[in-house]
Amino acid sequence: MMKQLCGVFALLALLTLSSCATRGQTGALGGAAGGALIGQAIGRNTGATLIGAAVGAGLGYIIGNEMDKYDRDRLSNVYETGLSNRRSAWVNPDTGNQYAVTPQPAYQTPSQQVCRRAEINAVIDGKPQRTYTTACRDSSGQWVLQGS
Repeated sequence: MMKQLCGVFALLALLTLSSCATRGQTGALGGAAGGALIGQAIGRNTGATLIGAAVGAGLGYIIGNEMDKYDRDRLSNVYETGLSNRRSAWVNPDTGNQYAVTPQPAYQTPSQQVCRRAEINAVIDGKPQRTYTTACRDSSGQWVLQGS
């Protein structure tokens, strides 16, 4: 199993380094790799790994590719100050991409980490997309996306 994972990650690294890969593909690949690792660590089976990879790929595409610093800052602000179940929307002035984020109430994990789940509806290059994300505060108080 470890040999197969090494092969997958070598392929992902090669594709990520390819100059033909778009930022979306790179984000999706990175998200898939991270999601697969998290899925394997939690579920310890192929199904959990594949589910983690699929969730990570979708999240990686939207977050890693299409969201520039402006959008990531706005998303972080929604996690920090957005009212629960109240939509916050913006249009990126440089790309024209549109985002609408609806955060859920904050909660604490068993390890006392503060987290929030949110629905992100985006229109990127004229194509509507939807994903669900969870972000948790790290030790420095920054919101870090968890990949599912």
